[in-house]
Amino acid sequence: VMGGILCVNVIKYERDNDMGFSEKLQEYARLVARQGVNVTAGKYVLLFCSIEAAEFGRMVEEECYRLGARDVIMIYKDQKASRIRLDYAPLDEYKTLPEWQAEQRNYYAREGCVTINILAEDPEAYAGASSEKLQAGALAAHKAYKEFYDIMDKGGIRWTIAAVPCVEWARKVFPGNTDAKAVSKLWESIFKTVRIGRGDTVAKWQRHDRVLKRRAKILNTANFSALRYKNSLGTNFTVGLADCHIWKGGSEKCAEGVDYFPNLPTEELFTMPDCRRADGSVYSSMPLSYQGELIENFRLDFKDGEVVSYSAEKGYGALERLLSTDDGSRRLGEVALIPCDSPIAQSGILYYNTLFDENASCHLALGECYPDTMRGGELLSEEELLARGGNRSANHVDFMIGTDDMEIVGIKKDGSEMKIFENGRFVI
Repeated sequence: VMGGILCVNVIKYERDNDMGFSEKLQEYARLVARQGVNVTAGKYVLLFCSIEAAEFGRMVEEECYRLGARDVIMIYKDQKASRIRLDYAPLDEYKTLPEWQAEQRNYYAREGCVTINILAEDPEAYAGASSEKLQAGALAAHKAYKEFYDIMDKGGIRWTIAAVPCVEWARKVFPGNTDAKAVSKLWESIFKTVRIGRGDTVAKWQRHDRVLKRRAKILNTANFSALRYKNSLGTNFTVGLADCHIWKGGSEKCAEGVDYFPNLPTEELFTMPDCRRADGSVYSSMPLSYQGELIENFRLDFKDGEVVSYSAEKGYGALERLLSTDDGSRRLGEVALIPCDSPIAQSGILYYNTLFDENASCHLALGECYPDTMRGGELLSEEELLARGGNRSANHVDFMIGTDDMEIVGIKKDGSEMKIFENGRFVI
């Protein structure tokens, strides 16, 4: 509670001392509602919002109504309350979700809602909490919200994720500063990553989208069968790409034909790996915050698509919990390319938040694949998708492996090779 109150006070302080802040904040709210999820008339909006971000959440809510939203359903998330529950509630309470809670989300999915997720999270909120409860809760939620996720996988839900500072997160990113200064620095960093500042924000996002689409077209034309990664950390790894895979990046198009940006910010080009074809070792290049616990300096060894051994200097238990969630959690669901000269990478800031750090580094994702990164994938049954190398899991967890000396080679079906990355940058 104190963290939330302090964050509000810091925001007020910065507004009083920076006349440009309120304008940037309003522009950010517009970006989330318009370019982000692209609210259209008559739509229900599910707005998941950290309580520390309540003020910004209300600004986004108002923008949604201005765009013609039928109703905005605000669902607050409280990490501190969740931690108290983890410490005291019995394990059995995590094994199922109440029917009303599942039906709320599934009902609005059936109604064709759009969803917005506003994060303001402490990257270590659940450090030392019960791994059994966290894992049971993740599995129960995946089961209870299956209808919601199935509709999302078929392009029936537009969604976006954005973030705002909280004090705990700001302290982690900018240690040694006062709380007010750390929060102020994090705000300015976030504004830069989402291209808010001097110039037309919409025009900047349109230009950025064109660059990503152009690069995706080059990769799709090449139609690689596999990618080989090497760097000085020790990564020496080859991953197969699914037949009929599609490289995507920037804006998406939902089943209704409306454009939206799932992530704010976004710098990645991503596609579907064949979850049966991955061999070699990959080393993390950044810490991973998983369920409120940091995993640092970890290694994954793959054979025939599956993680067969692993290590971590910190957070080994969290890594073990991630990999043991289900069979799909040991296999890959996404391959993503981001050059080390992207704006977020060039900032030199480690955000301890996957939304930002994944856009500073090439990464892979353990767990669930995105069916729409395979031609016609969203129309396949679960069995058909699995038969073609798609992965299914309760998890989808991105982890960063990119470095400024990363070399990536594309391998075609005829065995010919083409260099894609050299020294961490695109060469195509």
